[in-house]
Amino acid sequence: MKSVLIIGLGRLGHHLCVNMSRLGNEVMIVDEDEESMQDLLPYAVMAKVGDCTKEDVLKSLGVGNFDICFVCIGSNFQSSLEITSLLKEMGAKYVVSKANRDIQAKFLLRNGADEVIYPDRDVAERLAVKHSANHVFDYIELTEGYSIFEIPPMKSWIGKSIRQIAIRSTYHVSVLGIKVDGHLNLLPQSDRILEAGDHLMVVGLKKDIDRILANI
Repeated sequence: MKSVLIIGLGRLGHHLCVNMSRLGNEVMIVDEDEESMQDLLPYAVMAKVGDCTKEDVLKSLGVGNFDICFVCIGSNFQSSLEITSLLKEMGAKYVVSKANRDIQAKFLLRNGADEVIYPDRDVAERLAVKHSANHVFDYIELTEGYSIFEIPPMKSWIGKSIRQIAIRSTYHVSVLGIKVDGHLNLLPQSDRILEAGDHLMVVGLKKDIDRILANI
């Protein structure tokens, strides 16, 4: 369990609060708009109305006691920048800040952000990859080169085991799991026979996965 501070309760802050709470974390929420936090009160251990660009407001939160501080302000970049800087000055352990553009990310990192996220861009990229290819059920980018794809097996793989296909040595990707009817089997045995309805969760370089997709 981690203690989490979420500043800014727009769409990102709202979903973070709900999901962090459901995963068993203790969440404190802060926003200038009291109405924005009403439906989140069941998920937060504490809620405060205040302007976090003001030092006295941040000091009152005890930011150094939280494992993670999320700055989820998207509409006012200057406020996001000021809050990020103040959090680090006050001893915040780990600060995650939201950016909409690369130039914003550079300034946030220079001002103390430990991590910068681009929620709108990341969702757009994921949807673009998923819906541009006929055989991609889902997609997650891990780093600039490596990704996880949910794909069907190649026709030549059906009826053969993972060992027989030699997926790792031949195609340079690894099978993390196999999803059947929505149920995921993580790290399947090498003697698992692949079937037509399987969804394979494969990880590897995008260029290697693209080579597989070209043959599906």
